Amino acid sequence: MTGVHDIALFVAAGLLLNATPGPDMTYIAARAVAGGFRDGVAATFGITAGCIVHTVAAAAGLSALLATSAIAFEIVKWCGAAYLLYAGIRLVAGSLRAERDNAPHRSVAPAPPLKIFREAFVINVFNPKVALFFLAFLPQFIAADAPSKALSFLLLGCLFNFNSLFVNVPVAWLASRAGRGLRGSASASRWLHGAVGALFVLLAARLATLQK
Repeated sequence: MTGVHDIALFVAAGLLLNATPGPDMTYIAARAVAGGFRDGVAATFGITAGCIVHTVAAAAGLSALLATSAIAFEIVKWCGAAYLLYAGIRLVAGSLRAERDNAPHRSVAPAPPLKIFREAFVINVFNPKVALFFLAFLPQFIAADAPSKALSFLLLGCLFNFNSLFVNVPVAWLASRAGRGLRGSASASRWLHGAVGALFVLLAARLATLQK
């Protein structure tokens, strides 16, 4: 009825792909180390929401535009890189400002979960490689004679994104545990937030150099 086949293989492949370290996992871990499990979960759900957008775009054929149009690919890529750079500079500046104010016991103010969710969502949506991934991966499990390929895209995309939580939430928990001792120190907390900002700048540079 759905035109989807080899579900077990799809789930196994999806879990392995999600467990492979990449920019999304790095972002989740960095947020969890610096801000705790709550921040890591907010980042996880923001990235998942971004992936849902890519799923809908693939079903609607918009991802195919990124695959065939160099201009569209470049626009999305540079928007994502600019946002990452902006977020990274803000974090680094906030960390340096707290250090410059000579407040040894003052930590960097924690970011609200909604802000982290929105940040993760925007970063993921403006990563054209994620769009191309869904466009390349999902069709392998959709029959050529599927009655509705768009519906098949949506079903597989939602399943992939749901299963990703079984990888990313534990990553957030483990990372938050690893950074628990550092977050207890104001100076280490400032350093962690500055390091996350520097990571964003590096991810911006990486995204800017991506080619189709």
